[in-house]
Amino acid sequence: MKKAAIFYLPLLVLTACVKENNGDNNGTAQSQTYKDVAYGSDGKQKMDIYLPQGRSADSTKTFVIIHGGGWAEGDKNEMTFAVDSLKKRLPAYAFINLNYRLAYNNTNNLFPSQENDVKTAIEFYLGKSAEYKVSKDLIVVGASAGGHLALLHSYKNDPDKHVKAVVDYFGPADLHSLWNVSLVQQLILTGATGKLYDQDPAIYTQSTPVNFITAQSPPTIAVHGDADLLVPIDQSVILINKLSEKAVINQLITYPGGGHGDWPVETYTDSFNKIQAFIAANVH
Repeated sequence: MKKAAIFYLPLLVLTACVKENNGDNNGTAQSQTYKDVAYGSDGKQKMDIYLPQGRSADSTKTFVIIHGGGWAEGDKNEMTFAVDSLKKRLPAYAFINLNYRLAYNNTNNLFPSQENDVKTAIEFYLGKSAEYKVSKDLIVVGASAGGHLALLHSYKNDPDKHVKAVVDYFGPADLHSLWNVSLVQQLILTGATGKLYDQDPAIYTQSTPVNFITAQSPPTIAVHGDADLLVPIDQSVILINKLSEKAVINQLITYPGGGHGDWPVETYTDSFNKIQAFIAANVH
């Protein structure tokens, strides 16, 4: 959520923006990268777009990547390594890596600003699917606060069911139970909502992903360390139990001794491999 919410692997920086290239002489779409594409007027409302070679509007799906940081910190550049790692495993997919407005001083960009930005960014991208030569099928991935936003969008704000799977790295799934953990969680949640839980329970209810799970929710894989003190693993257990109750395909990957994202490279490698397997099994 705060600084601990951000992945701690070294960042792998990809290439800078390249010019539009609609294809070679054989009509095959070439790989393209666009950095800092604006989807709104705020400076934070930008995304990086990675389009694969040989893509097709009929079959190319897109990963949506959402960073963490307690809804008040963080940047898409912190997730570049995740984009790179997943691209190597799933080279046929497109990727978008999002920034969103950050809550500030308990007064600015409060909930649901971040939720709305994810929705707006995805709508912007899907509106250009023909131009980008991609389908409208999505896999949404988030870490910590980004995991919360990934779940919330996929369960609440996707009426056309474009999201085919969700990948949640140690994200808050039930804000009511998270509020009751300790003062640390209460301070972070108050900073993001501008209200104590008792002052405005509705914003917590409307921002809680598990409240929107139905039998039609997309397959979901949750990844969590069992020694996470910031977002306790109980959050993922609550998530998985609700998904199972609704008969939604799900998987929980637990790493013994794992804290809030400060994992060794080997743990992340294992998690990416398991995500690849989950996507292969459940997204068609």
